[in-house]
Amino acid sequence: MTRDETEVRETRPRGGVMYVARSRGMLSGLLLVLLGIWGALIPFVGPYFNYAYTPDRAWAWTMGRLWLEILPGAAAVLGGLMLMGTAHRAVGVFAGWLASVAGAWFVVGPILSRLWDPPAGSAGTPVGGPIRQVFEEIGFFYGLGAAILFLAAQALGRFTVRSVRDVRAAETVRRTSVTEPTGTRPVAAQPVTPVAETRGERAADFEDNRVAAAPAETVEAPVAGDGATRVESRHTT
Repeated sequence: MTRDETEVRETRPRGGVMYVARSRGMLSGLLLVLLGIWGALIPFVGPYFNYAYTPDRAWAWTMGRLWLEILPGAAAVLGGLMLMGTAHRAVGVFAGWLASVAGAWFVVGPILSRLWDPPAGSAGTPVGGPIRQVFEEIGFFYGLGAAILFLAAQALGRFTVRSVRDVRAAETVRRTSVTEPTGTRPVAAQPVTPVAETRGERAADFEDNRVAAAPAETVEAPVAGDGATRVESRHTT
């Protein structure tokens, strides 16, 4: 692989779309964990504060509480933990959908339970006066499920949108995981050995740098016989 091909691979947007910043689902995941713990434990500890569904005894176990409160609460906790710890887009989307199903089941579960356990359903009935019953229905099922659905939808939106920050984080992850091929490493420069200059070359350089000699003078000298003259050329220094 040549260096040009390596540069093309580095600038090509591929593969890194599945990575996001790890803090992307931190807050939503933490809130989902807290709400899931609340939904799974409130039917057992609520009677201590006169906040309960029937049977209004602390730590009373029923199959209705297993299916309608413990299981969806555990699903919300699991989805929140996954959102808090993942930097992968697919894992975050799966965790968001898991928490969404848990929240939806908190909302529709008590109503659907009337199909197999009429007339009140497996959830039981809230205890106390009308105002307290309203707050118990909100805190046990309907308001709790709506809050979990809202946070799960927020997490799904954040994990499905690709931002500039996601692209930079993906490029960082990809560059640290892919090493440069050996054939593309630059070759170290070899030291240049100076060539010894001969005496003749030094003399030639000296002659080239000298001032040009004066032009030769032409001197005409008479030569005996037949009136001819002899031309002599000589250099003057």
